[in-house]
Amino acid sequence: MKTELKLYSSKYFAGLRDFYLPEEQLQFTALPSDMLEATNEKHPIVIACEEQPVGFFVLHSSSRVQEYTDNSDGMLLTAFSINYPEQGKGYASDGLKQLRLLTLNQFPSCNEIVLAVNKRNIPAQKLYIKSGFQDTGRRKMGSIGEQLIMSKNV
Repeated sequence: MKTELKLYSSKYFAGLRDFYLPEEQLQFTALPSDMLEATNEKHPIVIACEEQPVGFFVLHSSSRVQEYTDNSDGMLLTAFSINYPEQGKGYASDGLKQLRLLTLNQFPSCNEIVLAVNKRNIPAQKLYIKSGFQDTGRRKMGSIGEQLIMSKNV
């Protein structure tokens, strides 16, 4: 099955609206249906398999990025999730592997992706490390505790 990253469009709305995440995962992220508004600085991205949304995240190019990196050409990745019934099928890894190509094609001035992951969210940390992100050593306090700042060069 072919996994692709797509800029959000309304054709994905119904599938994203029906996303389910258990409470233990929802504490660390946001549901796609709450993050669909696109702006010049906020870019919702769909992880699609056979044109069906199985995952989602947002890339930010706003001044908010500077809270995580000094790189003015960086982007911030937030709200990463995989629909619960689709978890364990490799979609998260496949999507993150395609992040570099998407960035080069859609955001050519970007040369770094940064993210914050909760210190208690070990599965997400392992996924990001496996996908080429590195712990920068920087920390940020989030609404539910300490977050590790991770980075990946594009």
